[in-house]
Amino acid sequence: MNTSGPVDQGLRLFPFRGLRYVPERVGSLAAVTSPPYDVVVRPDGLHHLESADPHNIVRLILPQADTARDRHRQAADTLDRWLAEGVIAPDPDPVLYVYEQRNDEILQRGLIGALALSPAAEGIVLPHEDVMDDVVADRAELMRTTGAHLEPLLLTYRGDEGEPTGAAAVIERTVLREPLLATTTEDGFRHRLWAVADPAERSEIASDLARHQALIADGHHRWATYLRLQREQSAPGPWDLGLVLLVDTARHPLQVRAIHRLLRGLPVSRALEALTGLFRVRPVEGPLPEALDALAGAAAGGNAFLLAGDGGFHLVDRPDPALLARTVRADRPDAWRTLDATVLHSALLDDVWRIPDAPEHIGYLHDAAAAVEQAERLDATAVLMHPVREEVVRDLARQGVTMPRKSTSFGPKPATGLVMRSLSLD
Repeated sequence: MNTSGPVDQGLRLFPFRGLRYVPERVGSLAAVTSPPYDVVVRPDGLHHLESADPHNIVRLILPQADTARDRHRQAADTLDRWLAEGVIAPDPDPVLYVYEQRNDEILQRGLIGALALSPAAEGIVLPHEDVMDDVVADRAELMRTTGAHLEPLLLTYRGDEGEPTGAAAVIERTVLREPLLATTTEDGFRHRLWAVADPAERSEIASDLARHQALIADGHHRWATYLRLQREQSAPGPWDLGLVLLVDTARHPLQVRAIHRLLRGLPVSRALEALTGLFRVRPVEGPLPEALDALAGAAAGGNAFLLAGDGGFHLVDRPDPALLARTVRADRPDAWRTLDATVLHSALLDDVWRIPDAPEHIGYLHDAAAAVEQAERLDATAVLMHPVREEVVRDLARQGVTMPRKSTSFGPKPATGLVMRSLSLD
């Protein structure tokens, strides 16, 4: 996804004074981190994180109160209190950050900074999924009230192959130095963070990034929120920048996973009955990993889904062509029309099952086991998805075609809570 042109036509990443936890004031850095707000499994995951440490970042990104207004106000008050108490403190100078995540199988490194949202940001940063207006409105109000960007978006670009140059070279040199922090989270990932303060190195990064566009890998709602809040301003200021993590996938390819659906109020028996004559339905053996293998095999030949929630697994594939012709939009590329998420939303959710795409009816879960467990507990239906290939995502994004929301999950995602951005400091 390279482009050639002047600096103001590519990615522009600016240093900022990061807000970070003071290690001596918390139990451990690992205990105050969280997955991104939309990955936290609620309520179990939320309660687990809240009990891990009284200062866990989940109290800011997912505050708990009776009304939205009270939630946002509570988050702002909590952030102000932690700053006053020295639990969180700003770094002394504006810097860019090198961030590393690794486990026994994965090594991911990237740059955290404040990305320019204009001019023409919407042509430089490419979304690939639709967003839900109510989520954008909620995130916007949280950002307004706290005056902070609490977690970075994950953006990807494709740098040059071969010997590292530009941003890649700066990252390779930086990771040889002493990090600002190092911690291991309970998922087994080790995290390290460094500051890039040298103006020459920052200039090297800037010249390199100016040649590139980026794909939103994770954080479409936060990106839409950044743009909404930026448009509200009448003068230049801190809202013209948004907190991001930029990863060069030529060096650190991301993994693409599916996001599963939890259909509240729809028992599996009713879901299956409605599919008669419209899809092929077959029971498949568990446990879950084996059932997902069966889904992968079926998905290689076309649209396929795995339904669960009644103690078993049901493979759903081979949709009726007449159903697809009647329900799927004809004015989109074939790559979009044949997406599992397109067929799920257009044919199944909208037409066959008639389920509104609202939070009280559909939950989105990144973990298949959690989706199955919740479906069984609620007498609901879990629809397990097979991941989309990354090249399909990029091709559609280049065409300006967005996929149905929550179609993909790129990772590993940055841990929330390691570095934040206060808009009052910029």
